[in-house]
Amino acid sequence: MHSQRQLVLSFSFQNRSLAVGTKSGYKFFSLSSVDKLEQIYECTDTEDVCIVERLFSSSLVAIVSLKAPRKLKVCHFKKGTEICNYSYSNTILAVKLNRQRLIVCLEESLYIHNIRDMKVLHTIRETPPNPTGLCALSINNDNCYLAYPGSATIGEVQVFDTINLRAANMIPAHDSPLAALAFDASGMKLATASEKGTVIRVFSIPEGQKLFEFRRGVKRCVSICSLAFSMDGMFLSASSNTETVHIFKLETQKEKPQEEPTTWTGYFGKVLMASTSYLPSQVTEMFNQGRAFATVRLPFSGHRNICALATIQKIPRLLVAAADGYLYMYNLDPQEGGECTLMKQHKLDGSVESANEILEPSPHDRPLVSQTYSSPAAKVTYTPSSPTRHAYPEDQGAVGGVEPDDDLNIGTLRLDEDNETPPLILKSE
Repeated sequence: MHSQRQLVLSFSFQNRSLAVGTKSGYKFFSLSSVDKLEQIYECTDTEDVCIVERLFSSSLVAIVSLKAPRKLKVCHFKKGTEICNYSYSNTILAVKLNRQRLIVCLEESLYIHNIRDMKVLHTIRETPPNPTGLCALSINNDNCYLAYPGSATIGEVQVFDTINLRAANMIPAHDSPLAALAFDASGMKLATASEKGTVIRVFSIPEGQKLFEFRRGVKRCVSICSLAFSMDGMFLSASSNTETVHIFKLETQKEKPQEEPTTWTGYFGKVLMASTSYLPSQVTEMFNQGRAFATVRLPFSGHRNICALATIQKIPRLLVAAADGYLYMYNLDPQEGGECTLMKQHKLDGSVESANEILEPSPHDRPLVSQTYSSPAAKVTYTPSSPTRHAYPEDQGAVGGVEPDDDLNIGTLRLDEDNETPPLILKSE
């Protein structure tokens, strides 16, 4: 596994699969079972994969390599064919896609493609410097919003309507710069975290009203690695560079009838809460912030990781895929919460370790692998190939199209076992 050092990890829609980009290519694993991690595909013809994003459960995959950090390839992985490629004016930092749109994020611009023909529909230029490529795209067709930082110095979120191609809102989410963004499945809620990592907020979209505020901790500032909603939108997980993953429950506290305290501590608590109206706003906010409903204690800290909330074999699970090359699976009690139970730890080469083996500390910690691609990628010298067919010179920086030798006389491309007809329609000239 060390020879295939992890570069990037991503969960697919509904968390049915996990994509793993390595030095030697990329792999897809099915997440249908806890006991077994089934590898469903492996590609070894693309080195140093730094971005791999799969369109839901289809065979459409978007790939970027450190060997060519300005070039995006869109492939049909089951057929082993390249559908199209595009070259950009700078290093590609992130790619997001849904059934309507494909988003390419550069440090100071965002390209919005129509996924049906990959034509550039709109370019958002001169965005605030975004060296980590932070952005989020809703998976919902009706609420197809894009969120990205509106400032490099404070935590402003720009929300953009990718269907009508217009700005929808600007949300002043945090005082510090943004570190993480995530939409829920409906596209109507957006979770945010700042570089301080102590408070996580959830806003309504597109209105930008604050719906929930959760406190991750007060002792120390941390780096939030990922935020993820459950598919039903009831839970939100937050992982960081520490050993703790927090799971918050999105429920509105019902007003309870006032009862006279019967103990001294109860009376003191009532007085304390009544006094919050006279306290500084920062202190009052702490009283009103929600705490974690459930937690996970990982057997490591310091590694980049991504988390997901999924239902596997009819049981709610928390999944954590880490840059140490492991996938951790925990059970979540949706009624009681509390400490989540570690069920399995899978090596991302397909082997498995039992729960007892997991908890034994390793004498040699594995090296941290960063998921930011701006610095190392920028050092790679790359000369884009000559523009291929369907070039759009008016797009000023996104050049490319369908490869001439692709077999595209198929009308609508079918991409998976379920005979799903995805929205990618390609025609040869």
